[in-house]
Amino acid sequence: MEPDKKIAAGPAQPPSPQVPQPPQAPVISAPQPEPPPRGEGWRSIVSTLALFALAPIAALAIAAFVMQSYQVDGQSMETTLQNNDRLIVDKIPRTWARITHHGYVPPRGDIIIFNQSLDIGGGFGEKQLVKRVIGLPGERVVVDNGSITIYNQQHPQGFNPDKTGKYRITASTTPGKVDVTLGSDEIFVCGDNRTNSEDSRFFGPVKVNKIVGKLSFRILPLSKIEHF
Repeated sequence: MEPDKKIAAGPAQPPSPQVPQPPQAPVISAPQPEPPPRGEGWRSIVSTLALFALAPIAALAIAAFVMQSYQVDGQSMETTLQNNDRLIVDKIPRTWARITHHGYVPPRGDIIIFNQSLDIGGGFGEKQLVKRVIGLPGERVVVDNGSITIYNQQHPQGFNPDKTGKYRITASTTPGKVDVTLGSDEIFVCGDNRTNSEDSRFFGPVKVNKIVGKLSFRILPLSKIEHF
């Protein structure tokens, strides 16, 4: 029996050279948002509706207790204020006085807004007016011979507040004849346009609890923006 023949397989084929592969960028998957907890959508809607409901309430509270915009109607405060001027009135001092149960007494010379009963169209009604504080509680106010004289403990001989330098008006005379001593809760007010102003010379002293606030800014017209 013949021995097996050996078959030459031939030389082995060299391995193929390895081609370097470009590095692959890492794959980043965006996190999937978790579904909101049950009822969270309704809470968001309710919160939004509550904000819309509270916005007008907050605006009313600011207008009632903090500040408010007013528009001048008339010529009684000329030339300091003109008809149609837009004003910002500060109500914080009056609000604080009410919280602390004290009467709000603005300094002499301040321009204030207050409520006053007037004869309107043949019947009495309350209207908001803008005037300047002239006399303070406890003082004696005399209007005579075209001028105002204030008598108090500091000035027993009297003084003219229009000439103290605390404010400036163009009126050269103050018509009327008044002699009144103010109570502990009263002030005396006048318009800067003394010949065309219905004020304490006609309707008497103003109770301090009728004061709405003090003039803080004139914002319109833009050419006359001013802080008072």
